[in-house]
Amino acid sequence: MEKINIRGVNFLNTTLDGAAEYIWQRFADGEQTAVFTPNSEIVQNCIDTPELYETVNSAEVIIPDGIGVIKAAKILGTPLRERIPGVELGERIIRESAGHGAKIFFLGSKPGVAEAAAEVMKERYPSIDICGCRDGYFKKEGSECDEVVGEINESAADILFVCLGAPVQEKWICANRARLPGVRVFLALGGSLDSYSGNVKRAPEFFCRHGLEWFYRLMCQPSRIGRMMKLPKFYFGTWLFKLKNKNQ
Repeated sequence: MEKINIRGVNFLNTTLDGAAEYIWQRFADGEQTAVFTPNSEIVQNCIDTPELYETVNSAEVIIPDGIGVIKAAKILGTPLRERIPGVELGERIIRESAGHGAKIFFLGSKPGVAEAAAEVMKERYPSIDICGCRDGYFKKEGSECDEVVGEINESAADILFVCLGAPVQEKWICANRARLPGVRVFLALGGSLDSYSGNVKRAPEFFCRHGLEWFYRLMCQPSRIGRMMKLPKFYFGTWLFKLKNKNQ
């Protein structure tokens, strides 16, 4: 799998189909795989806080979940093949899990959301095996974290959805993957459980097709304006980054 470095983050240059096939190939080979889905906000967080690079780049599969990353890749002259929404990749893995004999554990979001997501997914794909659910309201270190790790191990989960928000979910996976030897795929997927449960609606097709999901979320949640300011910072910063490196 070809990797392309975009502002310090090593993205796989692939498609949704290619990413899913690669994950299942590693699954069949018994290799543990972490899947991270940075958007431009997360990449900008790495730029602002360089110690995050090691965490984000530790994943075996890093895909561009955000039109801003795709635009940055074009600006830098190293285009990525397509945007891969994490929520869509996650559902693809759920849908195909039964065919691979894989058991799934949902971890994250508010109390009750993981269970609701499991109900919706089981109704949609009756043959899947969701072996456990746990909300994300626990201390990420110490005895509470140990309890969660023990619960996941006891469930015999093969695939773990970690939906704690970035960069908490990526840090948690890095800190705990060695303690979860039975888990072969870790998916850091932010608000995906909220989407699967129906608790949060995805943007209409028009917004998705034109790379405007971020704008739809901002309209629905104006309180996100502070976070959204990282998007223009990343976009214009990428142009400055290109000019600076061109002149060197």
